[in-house]
Amino acid sequence: MLAVPVNQVGLFERFRLSETRAIPLDPSVPPEHALIAQPLGTVIFALKKVPHILDLDVAVVGQGPIGQLFNLALRNLGAREIIGIDLLEPRLRLSKEMGPQRTVCASKEDPVAAVKRNHRRGDARSGDRSGGHRDQALNLCIDLSRRGGKLLYFGVPPLRIHDVRWNDLFRKNLTIYTSVDPDFTRDFPLAMRWIGEGRVDVSKIITHRYPLAEIQTAFETFRDRKDGALKVLVKFPQRSDQVVAPASSRCVKNTGWKPVPPTVGRVIR
Repeated sequence: MLAVPVNQVGLFERFRLSETRAIPLDPSVPPEHALIAQPLGTVIFALKKVPHILDLDVAVVGQGPIGQLFNLALRNLGAREIIGIDLLEPRLRLSKEMGPQRTVCASKEDPVAAVKRNHRRGDARSGDRSGGHRDQALNLCIDLSRRGGKLLYFGVPPLRIHDVRWNDLFRKNLTIYTSVDPDFTRDFPLAMRWIGEGRVDVSKIITHRYPLAEIQTAFETFRDRKDGALKVLVKFPQRSDQVVAPASSRCVKNTGWKPVPPTVGRVIR
């Protein structure tokens, strides 16, 4: 089972969990791929809020692990053109395999100018996805969006975001979508189905694996984005009743309300 803990207790040795927060694993895929159904489910839930993905041009700002899942989902849903934008070239090299037809390295060129060069009307024809918690990412999405466009802000924001150019957003008549609390009966099972049916290939998102003894190195690898790090696994001591699990969820063979043992691994997000 893929079990998503409450209040971020995924690193606890034991915790109780309602069966309503447990999703059956697809036995046809490796457990470490199946666990990506959790973040993918949050992406699917977010995109369900944006109407008419088919035939849209979309800029995805941020090409980390969540940005790459947006790439896969947008391609699967029929977006016409996907533009991946990030500051790190290693991430953009992977992006070309995940869905975007074009990528822009924001550390080397102005992403707004780069998008305008390829659109006659001067901006993306559809919505943008804000990746990360920096004010600049939201302002960049405002600049990238066409008049009357859609902007999806994904991720947990700080309590206040300062210096956001709200008047520019207002003058462009943009529609903003936010996303929290996916549906456990719909979104995560659908994500698991996508992975099991091969509609999306999540294998390349898992870039590093470390034993428990090197957990500090694992966290530093993710924090510093070393060697193109995206999803980083920490493998816990192997037991017959354990499988790999992410930091924000728990894959177990137990069901119901019984406490579960530690899992083999977690993804550092």
